[in-house]
Amino acid sequence: MEHPILWLDNFFKSLGLIPDPHHPPLWLASHVTYTWLIMIFLVLVSYLAMKKATIVPKPVQNLIEIVILGFGNLIKDTMGEKGMAFMPLLVAEALFIFTANLVGVIPGFHSPTANLNTNVAMALVVFCITHIVGVYTHGFKYVKQFLGPVWWLTPLIFPIEIISHLSRPLSLSVRLFGNIQGEDLVLLILLFLAPYFLPLPIMFLMILTSALQTFVFVLLTMLYIGGAMEEAH
Repeated sequence: MEHPILWLDNFFKSLGLIPDPHHPPLWLASHVTYTWLIMIFLVLVSYLAMKKATIVPKPVQNLIEIVILGFGNLIKDTMGEKGMAFMPLLVAEALFIFTANLVGVIPGFHSPTANLNTNVAMALVVFCITHIVGVYTHGFKYVKQFLGPVWWLTPLIFPIEIISHLSRPLSLSVRLFGNIQGEDLVLLILLFLAPYFLPLPIMFLMILTSALQTFVFVLLTMLYIGGAMEEAH
């Protein structure tokens, strides 16, 4: 077991509080850098796209409105009218994940979603919001879902419910990480084997997979939050 002093030293080095010549600080890690770049890119694109919004939409504005309206209909169908309150979160989540996934399609670039740390951070946000919404909506009665329909089933239902809820962030994180990391490795191997022939069919498939993984992550987020609001207590 690592000595506590050494553990603290390594921890502070990872944060950049103590210089480490062998490892960059955590805030300079590639997935953190790409995450910040993607966020800045999305903010700039959104601002420039909607800066001159008109009543009669232009092609770019029209495309954005179609996507937003389609997203709104999906949220209503999945979560009901109350789910529209979470639309900014869900749209931001979808845009970030899809853009982050696509970054890895570009040779030489790295998807931040191919790093488990990024995915765990997003999954923990979803996990916390789900239970905050549940408690806010139902109050203390929200806890009853962990206890089962009758008291004598509580010793059986309680651990099952706890494991089920704790597995949600794990499932969200590992699923996205495995698919995007696998895509990046496949593209890297193909580029190494055929450096002068860009595997365009594989890249097209990666774009489809990126969109699918984005949809799965966001849809599960809707289901978790919607379930917390509509849980019968």
